[in-house]
Amino acid sequence: MRDQELSLLFKAMNHEIRREILDLLKEGRKTTGELDAAFPTVTRYAVMKHLKILEEANLVLIRREGRMRYNYLNVVPLQQLYERWVTKYQGESASSLIQFKNIVEGEVEQMEKKIDSFQIEQEVTINAPREKVFQSLTSEINKWWAYRLLGPNSSLHLDPVIGGAFIEKGENDNGALWGTVTFINPPEELRLQGLLGMKGSVHSAYSYRLIEKGNNTVLQLSHQAMGFLEPHWHEAHENGWKELLGTFLKDYVEKGVTPSK
Repeated sequence: MRDQELSLLFKAMNHEIRREILDLLKEGRKTTGELDAAFPTVTRYAVMKHLKILEEANLVLIRREGRMRYNYLNVVPLQQLYERWVTKYQGESASSLIQFKNIVEGEVEQMEKKIDSFQIEQEVTINAPREKVFQSLTSEINKWWAYRLLGPNSSLHLDPVIGGAFIEKGENDNGALWGTVTFINPPEELRLQGLLGMKGSVHSAYSYRLIEKGNNTVLQLSHQAMGFLEPHWHEAHENGWKELLGTFLKDYVEKGVTPSK
């Protein structure tokens, strides 16, 4: 995280209303009207100004559906702040990957299921051309995607064509399907369908959009899931994505650093 980004983040976090807005968005996406209604003693102009500051700090992502404007919490900058100031002073046992890893490996208790859904929207800025980022998302995915279903010695491969498989192969000819390519437009967009560690009657789709911004690439993730979801899957995938894209992919593209499996 660069100093300019850090300054915007601290500026965004230093006001009570902006912190309350982030707390509201942690519960799920909100329209601008819903956020305005949550602050009856504050003018709509003031709420919009607070949202603009949060958007500039990349803490809030805006997605439009028809005439509606939806606001989403982007947890990636908070994760980067956490890693810069906190993780250097604590052990690996506190990693947010632990919960995600336990879930996908089936090491947590089975809990009552119900038909539910979630939507995750995240955004991360990577200091590299989007061609390089797209290549890392596809042909080089084995080098930075740290989550494994079949053990640390397995390998990952993503075939970047329509119908191409994102698969994991284990040492004993066992395998796992993480996703299937449904749309590809190099180096701008990639869409897949896949369970991503979930199981059972679940429909899950995720996509990457790559936007050039000067010498940087803005990577936008969108992930939707619906079906018989375990209660913790939303939080687990929220944390998993921010670790995968905001740390592992970013570090690999920018510094050539690969995570330990």
